[in-house]
Order: sequence, then structure tokens, then C-alpha cells
Amino acid sequence: MIRLNYEKSGVSIQKAESWSKLISKKAKATYTEGVVFGIGGFGGLFRLDTSKYEKPVLVSGTDGVGSKLRIAFHYGNCYTVGKDLVAMNVNDILTVGAKPLFFLDYLAVNSIDNHLLESFVNGIVDACVESECALIGGETAQLPDFYKPPEFDAAGTAVGVVEEDKIIDGRGVEKGDSIVGIASSGVHSNGFTLIRSVLRWEKSRELQETLLTPTKIYVKPVHNLLQRYSGVKAMAHITGGGLRGNILRVVPSSLEIKIERRSWEVPDIFNLIQREGKIDEDEMFRVFNMGIGFVLIVPKEDSKTVIKLLEEAGERAWEIGRVIKKSA
Repeated sequence: MIRLNYEKSGVSIQKAESWSKLISKKAKATYTEGVVFGIGGFGGLFRLDTSKYEKPVLVSGTDGVGSKLRIAFHYGNCYTVGKDLVAMNVNDILTVGAKPLFFLDYLAVNSIDNHLLESFVNGIVDACVESECALIGGETAQLPDFYKPPEFDAAGTAVGVVEEDKIIDGRGVEKGDSIVGIASSGVHSNGFTLIRSVLRWEKSRELQETLLTPTKIYVKPVHNLLQRYSGVKAMAHITGGGLRGNILRVVPSSLEIKIERRSWEVPDIFNLIQREGKIDEDEMFRVFNMGIGFVLIVPKEDSKTVIKLLEEAGERAWEIGRVIKKSA
């Protein structure tokens, strides 16, 4: 009589325990003063230092990496998409002025034997360190019936804090305000289903490296700006939906925006995608960031000051448009 157990069905409890110990060890490099208890228990514990705030408001965001993972699997190194996972979340909560506190991840895998998983987690750890966000919890689910090795999927959640009277919500945006864009590091983590359908990325290692450049983390330069300048009215992380779609999310419904598409230099990778796919320019701007990864809306008279402060922080920035009245 054949006796079946969990191991024979494809799930190893012993390997899961060893994996948890490995992740716990790596995560300690991200721990900040607020961490009470990190990876290993049923929940991560974080102590918010309320003495630093009068009315602290917690901010959360959840996102994944999407089909960019396909290229990472083919390339055989998932380090950069690990950084993407953190960046997509901390950049989102940054848009209201939040400072990231801690991060949690969820990995759905065929097997923990996957040689790509450790490089992925190394990317998560390094991105958490860069954004000063502690990795304090997560889950790795072994789902052998769902994924073919070495494929896996991942999602993350970032939690941050912002002082209530410093929340940046876009309600003060008005006609005539300037839109300042900060350069992206490339494609970031959006539009890869379209990219994979038009580019022969498998044939070019150089192209793969360009596509796998991780999403830029804007936490430090933007918070550096907010400490020196208090006039930011709205911010947007340029992800799926492109420039127009994401900026309109933080602009009052009575207003419109006008983007000056020639006010910055679009990176070559976007020109290649457009040319090879014979894609309309409007569609490119609906799908991709086109070289602008993060946007701030400020009074027109302050745009040059804001750009200068961002450049002093090592960023490239431009005035890329303005807020206008919505036509009838």
C-alpha cells in the first residue's frame, strides 16, 4: 500500500521552515528602530513612535510586478524584479507624503527549491534598505499545481505614516499650476504584456538588461524636497495608465491637464517599442511612463525652485505641463 504525505504531493514543510529562517536572517538588514518582532511569527510587530507626530495617519498600498517576471525568468536573475516589488508600493504611498515604515511580501511558488527565489528576496531586501522600510513579514506558498518551475508570482504591501495636516491629496490644485516630472529609470514595471508581444527580447542580452532595470525608488529625493519646500499640492506615481491617467487621479474633476510631450527627452527604449510595434503615440502615453516616473504639481512660480531642489538631490526633472480648466 502506497502511503501519501505532504512531501510526496509536492509541498515540503521542512524546506519551508529552512526558507523562513533564511528570509528572517536576510530581513534583519532592513530592521529599523520600530521593529518589535519581524519574520517568523504569525504577524510582524512594529512600534510607531507617536512622539514624532501630533496626528499620525497610516497609509497602505499593495501591488505586484506583473508580467515583467516572464523576462526575469528567461534571463535567470530575479534580483531586479525583487526591487521592483518594493518600489511599486513605496512609490504609491509616497504620493500622499507618507514615509514608508514596513513591508510585507507574498510569494506563490512551485517549489522552494527555485534557484531564482533567493535573488528575488535579495532585491526586496536591498530596496527596503534604500527606502528605509523594514521587511517584517510575508508568506511563501508552495503551489505545485499552479506554477511550472521556475515560475512564481509575487505581491507586496507597504505601510507608511504621514502627519494628518501634511497629507498631500490634490484638493488645492488649481488652474495654472505646473506639472513637474522626475525621470524614470526606464520602463519600470508596466506594459510588459505589450512589450513581450512586439520586441524580440530573447535575442538580445543588452535589451533584456534594459527592460529589467528596476523601478526607481523616489522616497528619499521626494522627502528631501518636502522637508525643504512645503508647496507641493499633488503627487502621482506614473504606473499603468501612463502620464495622463495617473495625474488625473490626483487632480480635481473640474480641471484638466496639458502635457507638453516635447519638454523632456524620451528614452530610446520607448522609441524602440513604438517603432517595432507600430504603436500610436497616444497609445504609448496611455501604457508607459515615457521617461517620467513620478510627478509633482506645484504653483507655477515655484516650478524652477522645485526642479533645482530635485536636481540637487541627484534627480533629473522638468516642467512637463500645466493644469488647465476643463472644457465644457
